[in-house]
Amino acid sequence: MSRYQVPTEILTIENFINGEFVPCENHFFSINPATGEPCARVPDSDASVIEAAVIAAKSSFYRWATTPLAERCKILLKIADLIEANAEELATYESMDNGKPIWLSREMDIPRAIHNFRHFANTVQSDVDMASIVPECGQQPGFLNYVVHEPIGVVGVITPWNLPLYLLTFKLAPALAYGNVVVAKPSELTSMTAYKLCHILNEAGVPPGVVNMVFGYGQKVGEALVDHKYVPLISFTGGTKTGTQIAERSARYVKKLSLEVSQQRIRLQRSATTFEVLRQLDISF
Repeated sequence: MSRYQVPTEILTIENFINGEFVPCENHFFSINPATGEPCARVPDSDASVIEAAVIAAKSSFYRWATTPLAERCKILLKIADLIEANAEELATYESMDNGKPIWLSREMDIPRAIHNFRHFANTVQSDVDMASIVPECGQQPGFLNYVVHEPIGVVGVITPWNLPLYLLTFKLAPALAYGNVVVAKPSELTSMTAYKLCHILNEAGVPPGVVNMVFGYGQKVGEALVDHKYVPLISFTGGTKTGTQIAERSARYVKKLSLEVSQQRIRLQRSATTFEVLRQLDISF
């Protein structure tokens, strides 16, 4: 495998709305945990950007939902191929932004992102509508039971810092496979691979508006996404406190929720020994 040269310049990230990269006036820095140096300038977006993203997604929903399944799957497989072709670059950015070892990004994060798109592009084609016939019983006539799966619309996706591309694609791939459109808000701490993914989505032929990526702080853009009346489903991975707040804010709209939360909080000192780390993680030998 050829090695991608580590970038020396700070990456300027832009919001991705309706298939175009939109500059933002205000930014903040994302810090490389390994060096303590800035590695990216991240848009400090606000609710107006979420509004534009949701409108773009809503406008593209009918077109994407009525795109033949085989065509949607073809695009998802193309996305997987392009992630694979750019695996070394993506692994490098993931390691810079997140601080994890480069070997871990190469061996887990990026391969899993590839797998997510290929998996759902294939399984969705065998996930057919189900029907059963209940025969006549005495004086009661027989009848037909059936289930029809339909896309719900605009899916709001909020992802954490620990597995940035891995979990983003784990939410994006099934949403797109089943005909939904997406407005995603990656963690403000790890936005680099999400931004690079936007370029891949364009290259793969994803229609404008089907995926929109808004970068920024949760208090500004995350809450605006959760509160938006045209976003009937929220998929969130992160802390329990934030997950609880999302559930409470979504209740007024009776939104569908997918919440993956954790209460674990760990603070490690650089001088911590392996044994101390395992003890804090409550891992026994």
